[in-house]
Amino acid sequence: MTDQTRALLVHLLTATGAVFAMLAMLAAADASWDLMFLWLVVAFAVDGVDGPLARKYDVKLNAPRFDGVLLDLIIDYLTYVFIPAFALFSSDLLPGWTGWFAIIVITYSSAMYFCDSRMKTDDNSFQGFPGCWNMMVIVMFASEPPFWVIVGLVAILAVAMFLPLKFIHPVRTRRWRKLSLPVALIWTICAGWAAWIDFHVESWANWVLVATSLYLVSAGILQQIFPERR
Repeated sequence: MTDQTRALLVHLLTATGAVFAMLAMLAAADASWDLMFLWLVVAFAVDGVDGPLARKYDVKLNAPRFDGVLLDLIIDYLTYVFIPAFALFSSDLLPGWTGWFAIIVITYSSAMYFCDSRMKTDDNSFQGFPGCWNMMVIVMFASEPPFWVIVGLVAILAVAMFLPLKFIHPVRTRRWRKLSLPVALIWTICAGWAAWIDFHVESWANWVLVATSLYLVSAGILQQIFPERR
């Protein structure tokens, strides 16, 4: 198999995220939240492996016809932003105006963030909250906090998208990667399991999901507070 074929296959793997997004959207339209999140977790897993493969097979050189970065952003907006926002709006978690507030703030701020040319830092982390609303929303479904907690988190994270705060990329951020990668893997497994059992309130997976999410959100900020010694 040639390098060109391998590179093309990586693009085709990335594009499967669009299919998983559609399957998640169909489940969301039927209010099958467990099935919706299962498809989103599959899409999240694909998103975690296609980047390293793209760099390994140098898709920019060997399959330049297709823009992998653009393809990834399109699918990420669907699976990280659009579908989770729809689920939050259509569920019973946010009553009345709060649902409209969340869906407008999430989709609008994320559209601006996804075209921000300064979203990446020198160490391959993200500058500002990287629009991972899928992670936030699945934790909300698992823990079912009061609506004002959800509204507050939406407002805080939307503002944080444009602040000089660092958020790690579990795969690409070198510092603490030996911890971040296992935590991201545990998060993925717990997210899938929580969705599989329809977010049973007494499941251990729900609380591990909350704990790993807190680490993934705070690790980059902690790295800023405690910079690496040269």
